[in-house]
Amino acid sequence: MALILVVILVALTFEFINGFHDTANSIATVVSTKVLTPRQAILLAASTNLIGALWGTAVAKTISSGLIDAERVSITSGVIICALLGAIFWNLITWWAGLPSSSSHALIGGLCGSALAASHHDWKVIVWAQPSSKHWWLGKGLLWKVLVPMVTSPIAGLILGFIVMGLLYVVFQNARPLRVNRFFGVAQMFSAGAMGLMHGTNDAQKTMGIIALTLLGATKVGQLSDLPAWLSFLYTPEPKVHQDFEIALWIKVTCALTMAAGTAVGGWRIIRTLGHRMVKLHPINGFAAETSSAAVIAVATQLGIPVSTTHNISAAIMGVGAAKRLNAIRWSVVERILWAWVFTIPVSATAGYLLQRGSNLFKH
Repeated sequence: MALILVVILVALTFEFINGFHDTANSIATVVSTKVLTPRQAILLAASTNLIGALWGTAVAKTISSGLIDAERVSITSGVIICALLGAIFWNLITWWAGLPSSSSHALIGGLCGSALAASHHDWKVIVWAQPSSKHWWLGKGLLWKVLVPMVTSPIAGLILGFIVMGLLYVVFQNARPLRVNRFFGVAQMFSAGAMGLMHGTNDAQKTMGIIALTLLGATKVGQLSDLPAWLSFLYTPEPKVHQDFEIALWIKVTCALTMAAGTAVGGWRIIRTLGHRMVKLHPINGFAAETSSAAVIAVATQLGIPVSTTHNISAAIMGVGAAKRLNAIRWSVVERILWAWVFTIPVSATAGYLLQRGSNLFKH
């Protein structure tokens, strides 16, 4: 029982770090365009993240049941702790370097690496691909829920950002710059709020899924069978055949509040990279980037796809910059960001794997 509580604590630590690591996703543009002060922007992001985290559970169910075959490995508390620590390790490295990497992919990588080590190198423990006969986005597994969206969602964000920015240039080409800045200064507060809301709907749900997976595993092995009545809320009933279990309300609320608290701390290193170093932004640019990214994340969330908020807003900013001119983007900064994207899953998976292997050796 004590180990389960440790898992929940580590999961919430990851959620807190996710909050300040990914703060830049929803407020970098609104801060860099000086529409809001940093303190105002963080308050907006924290409140919208909180609301978004309580909205839906499709992504949480993907994390808890769509990536790891629980029939081939026992998802113990130790496995979850190693997965979370692997993700935290990579998040802190990229935060220190000021690189906007994906907390989502770090968590997925850590989970896959830890589960692989726990299964003694049974590669089938990872659900690679379970295609749907109806649509590809209804398929399960690492390919359909992670790898394909990892490529398609940033491309969609980049293209949409380019198109939206191009249309805005056409519509407001004869307008006075002062009036344009005033109008989009107001509009950007709504687009930044939408971005924060979508960040909450997608990112907070990943930790919800991890906690639910932990409690389900503990339930299966009978660790929660002797709980006192006042702790009965921890018990997670096993899902019926072909039916997902529901995420408990207390998990939703706890994760939402933890992410909001992390967001309130802020992540200024990453904000500087996204909002200042990659491309110079004005309110109209920030509005186009935030609106485009929020739209892509909203679609992914409805489909239960755990996409990277970081990848989407970064790509949307690139698209917005490219609509102005290609040399408006500082490509050296983009290159560093892309390398961080490439290494996120492998490094976090390796960290999760080594931590789990180390814990196995310690047991013996």
